[in-house]
Amino acid sequence: MYTTLQFVHSYWAYLVLVIVVLATINALISFFSNKEYSPRDFRISLFALIVTHIQLLIGLILYFVSPLGLQSLTSNGMGTVMKDSMLRLYAVEHPLVMILTVVFITVGYSKHKKKLVSKPKFKMLAIFYTIALILMLSRIPWAQWF
Repeated sequence: MYTTLQFVHSYWAYLVLVIVVLATINALISFFSNKEYSPRDFRISLFALIVTHIQLLIGLILYFVSPLGLQSLTSNGMGTVMKDSMLRLYAVEHPLVMILTVVFITVGYSKHKKKLVSKPKFKMLAIFYTIALILMLSRIPWAQWF
């Protein structure tokens, strides 16, 4: 089960990254070019929300079954985990920052739905999705990706 979850989590992450980059660029370009908000823009931002939430659920399950997640904290102790950069990344930094990423995407999506005009809608998406993308890029375990 662990290897299957790890495989799914790892490859779903590529889709998440592509979709969040696409949604962020779409929001930024549309905001700065004063484009009208369309159903296509809604679908792009919604799809980013959906794929990140699916990734979060897979990641949370993986955190509890992985030897690098909660088991690492309970078997090694917080002091040891915090001194080892790899253990700290997998047990603390990556999960925490990715949860924050999903929170920013969710808040941005929720706030943009309450706006009535295109410019404020794109502004909310651009701000929150850009912050989420920066957070996401900061804590991807790049050594495992390549």
